[in-house]
Amino acid sequence: METLKPKIGLRAATFLVVSVIIGSGVFKKIAPMAQELGSPFLVVLCWIVAGLISLAGALSTAEMVSMFPNSGGEYYYFQKVYGRFFSFLYGWASFTVIKTAAISALAYIFAQSLNSLFPLPVIGSDASFLGIALFQNLSIKILASFLIILLTLLNYRGVQFAEKLSSFLTYLMLAGIVVFIIVGFFSSKGSIHNLTSTSSVANTIVPQGWSLMKALFIASLGAFWGYEGWNNIAYIGEEIKNPKRNLPLALGVGTIIVILTYVLLNIVFVYILPIDYFIGLNATPNKIAAVEVAGQISGKLGMILVASLIVVTTLNSTNSTILMSARIMYAMARDKMFFYKAASVHPKYNTPDIALFIQAFWAIMLVFSGTFDQLTDMLVFASFLFYGSTALGVILMRIKHPEIERKYKVIGYPFVPAIFCLFCVSLFISTIINQPYEAIWGISLIATGLPVYYWLNKKVQ
Repeated sequence: METLKPKIGLRAATFLVVSVIIGSGVFKKIAPMAQELGSPFLVVLCWIVAGLISLAGALSTAEMVSMFPNSGGEYYYFQKVYGRFFSFLYGWASFTVIKTAAISALAYIFAQSLNSLFPLPVIGSDASFLGIALFQNLSIKILASFLIILLTLLNYRGVQFAEKLSSFLTYLMLAGIVVFIIVGFFSSKGSIHNLTSTSSVANTIVPQGWSLMKALFIASLGAFWGYEGWNNIAYIGEEIKNPKRNLPLALGVGTIIVILTYVLLNIVFVYILPIDYFIGLNATPNKIAAVEVAGQISGKLGMILVASLIVVTTLNSTNSTILMSARIMYAMARDKMFFYKAASVHPKYNTPDIALFIQAFWAIMLVFSGTFDQLTDMLVFASFLFYGSTALGVILMRIKHPEIERKYKVIGYPFVPAIFCLFCVSLFISTIINQPYEAIWGISLIATGLPVYYWLNKKVQ
């Protein structure tokens, strides 16, 4: 059987971490977060806390990947910690919800951003079936699906080409973000008053006490969507040079770069426009907060430039997610825990070709299944169940197998992985209570893996 070969160095791996995380969330999610929190300080605090928690998860994941650098990431080392069944459930969840929904949501916001530059014909219907409006925003969904197909074909042609495209787009994206931050901070349109004033909207009160904790949890789903993807680099462990050293470094450095970027961007947002503006913006889902801020700074030209920047970032993040996530299905199929054809490696391009096309098909199905916010809330809920399992796995492996070589050990052990585990449990329970629709859909899609697991194991026996 053909195997994947190491071709990616430390710089490229770090850029892949940055590129897969910085997508659409930071440009759009401030509106629903403002609605929940009603305070610019709390919005920025939410991004900082979510970033630090994501960093704790990334550092915990880094120890696992330093022990088990292999295609499939969590899927591979969950086998070592929890066994085949739990490992399969993670892989199936990634296929049905976590990674494919990320691709769908990123492609969707790409299409929205491009639509703001070049308006598409308005077609479709709001009619729904079982709560799913398949043909709502149909032109946006068709464009998003086209992007998924195009980037899948590019990744089919080779990981090096896809990685070079990602590196180029990451340079372009970071340059654009730095310019936006500098221009924003020095703009005469900004006001310190905006940073310190809370909402005056009649129906929005800054929460206190237990209500504040509840609001922070709900708002954090938006922030965590912005940080989603920090673990993706582990999926291409076999294709990273010197993976036991380079994978942990890329995870840590890349995540820190993203945290600094997100916090500075959100400070610019609430410096330029008052929190009430973003609360009002939440009622118009096809508008993007960052584009509106740019319009306030420099009019139509600024809106066009930032919309172009978001097109680049979502294109980049979609490409990187497609590149890395297909390796989960490839690794599962290689272990006879997924449809066997997904273990195919193209003899010329050395890519998991069938896995890429299966992933693209399901991602397009999810594009038509729900809105941007439904998709992102669903995947954050599902993903943190498994992220917490990774951090718990660090503790269990330290106890059960201290003899395994670890090129990297998580800083602040055991507090960092333990705190991350507790947060994941809290987020999981909070989502079930506060957003049962997304929770039920996420759990239902994961549960569809049970008969598949039984069927696959019956075939192996």
